[in-house]
Amino acid sequence: MGKEKTHINIVVIGHVDSGKSTTTGHLIYKCGGIDKRTIEKFEKEAAEGLLGPGSRPQP
Repeated sequence: MGKEKTHINIVVIGHVDSGKSTTTGHLIYKCGGIDKRTIEKFEKEAAEGLLGPGSRPQP
């Protein structure tokens, strides 16, 4: 069989505010690319207003 791929390239295209970042972040999280601890850190920073206006963690 062929070689196992260690990564893939994905392109996400859509209109402004259509959820591209949210969808991509969710996909990465579900695939194990972001651990729960990192998500909790982002949630805390978002609640404290440290991520900037309009920023929110990608669950």
